[in-house]
Amino acid sequence: MAYVITQPCCNDASCVPVCPVDCIRPTPGDPQYLNTEMLYIDPVTCIDCGACMDACPVDAIYPEWELTGPDARYASINADYFAKHPLQSEGIPNISVSMTSLPEQNQPLRVAIVGSGPAACYAADDLLTNVHGAVEVEMFDRLPTPWGLVRAGVAPDHQGTKAVTDLFRNAAAKPALQFHLNVEIGKHLSHEELMSHHHAVIYAVGALRDRRLGVPGEDLPGSHAATEFVAWYNGHPDYADLQFDLSGERAVVVGNGNVALDVARILVSDPDDLAGTDIADHALDALRHSRIREVVVIGRRGPVQAAYTSPELLALGALEGVDVVVDPRDLILDEHSRAELDGPAAEPSTVLKTEIAREYSTRVPDPTRKRIVLRYLASPTAILGTDQVEALEIAHNELYRAADGSLKARLTDRTETIETGLVLRSIGYRGAGVPGVPFDEATGTIPHRDGRVIDPQTGELLAGVYTAGWIKRGPSGVIGTNKKCARETVKGLLEDFLAGALGGPDPDCGREQLNDLVTERQPEVVDYQGWQEIDIAERKRGREHGRPRVKITNVKAMLDLVKVHDASTR
Repeated sequence: MAYVITQPCCNDASCVPVCPVDCIRPTPGDPQYLNTEMLYIDPVTCIDCGACMDACPVDAIYPEWELTGPDARYASINADYFAKHPLQSEGIPNISVSMTSLPEQNQPLRVAIVGSGPAACYAADDLLTNVHGAVEVEMFDRLPTPWGLVRAGVAPDHQGTKAVTDLFRNAAAKPALQFHLNVEIGKHLSHEELMSHHHAVIYAVGALRDRRLGVPGEDLPGSHAATEFVAWYNGHPDYADLQFDLSGERAVVVGNGNVALDVARILVSDPDDLAGTDIADHALDALRHSRIREVVVIGRRGPVQAAYTSPELLALGALEGVDVVVDPRDLILDEHSRAELDGPAAEPSTVLKTEIAREYSTRVPDPTRKRIVLRYLASPTAILGTDQVEALEIAHNELYRAADGSLKARLTDRTETIETGLVLRSIGYRGAGVPGVPFDEATGTIPHRDGRVIDPQTGELLAGVYTAGWIKRGPSGVIGTNKKCARETVKGLLEDFLAGALGGPDPDCGREQLNDLVTERQPEVVDYQGWQEIDIAERKRGREHGRPRVKITNVKAMLDLVKVHDASTR
């Protein structure tokens, strides 16, 4: 028997170094790592020691004999990966992180990290765990709450995935890390002021803006970005007051990545099931009154090229009272897709998600149940309506091989109209620039070289300026992918510091002076203790209702809570 990795896998590879027989793949050093859906355990080599299960931050690893229901399939999913990628190992993992020793100096290495999501937290943890010598890290976020998309982006019914914040709390508890929450860089402090107080600044601000469809009617009421909907049901303060029309029986999600499946799943889930999660109260109340019974998910390419991962697709089939509907005709593959699926380079994950779609296509839907309809090879051409969304016009696509060898979709003259009152576009996230920091509008990222920010005009490195996460590489990978990304950035930062390539803070600009400046510019700054008060209050409210937490979704209410705590400690 063996241990098995399942759907919540976050890819941060905490399990890899603890495995005594090196049987978990891909490792962060493997070429497949950045594009993998999840990690896998070789059942032949596994010695059933359970070390990986203990190390997993999101409780995704189980003994094979404990797997039940849809999770039982992960035993074969893990094994199939190694049929394609045979394990080559000498039994000794070689992925240890080398420690960096700093020379003795008059002041500590001071690093500011802008953002508090996964990439930011992994970078902070790397600096504080793998460096011998004095290091001080200052972390900034414009919200009074940390953890970025783990708090505001991960679906509420994926509580296991959110458990990764337990790792981040370990770093946050260290005195060398100081939080400055409710502080916005570019508003309360400038990039130049950060540089004057630190040897280096890492920008890990994520990618929260949505991409637009660019079709007529996109701005009609009832047409929204899926990013807004996700932030709304997760209780992000900027989106808590939004209204979504759930009075119709059908919604359409344009795009078929994992976020699209999250949105579809939330729209048709039983509100009583969601009531046991940390979904925002306002969203739970709205979903209780929702009349939506069908969500159509539209992808511009075929099932072989679909952007969702097989674990997320497989999870749809386990939804209570919900059918997943696929028209068998949508699974008739063109020659390009057949070659991609059957060729020697075909990945097991690609084969699997096509296989799962075929299984769904054989099921007979029950008209009394809610449904998620997966559509392929279609693109929106217009959103129709007078004063609000009434329908979505789509055109059917065909695939062709582009000059660069990739498969792309192009419109045909076959069109169709789908009646709906709600359209959610889920075609990707993109970053936003920070004042004073280079930004590439075309890619929505900060231009860089291995995490070192560059001047786009000259191509020269900007001493002391770094980037990590989605704002560095674009919206790719999952939570754990940010660990390798952040480590690359920190590695470059430390190399530059040891080489004397970084300037230092002004002599009179240490931690105490920074705190004074922050408090002067933003008197309502929230430190880590302040966030803990918010966290404690949310968890207490959650316990009263049998939930992980009940989120506070109003910034003023958060700040009032922190002020009450401050007053009580005087």
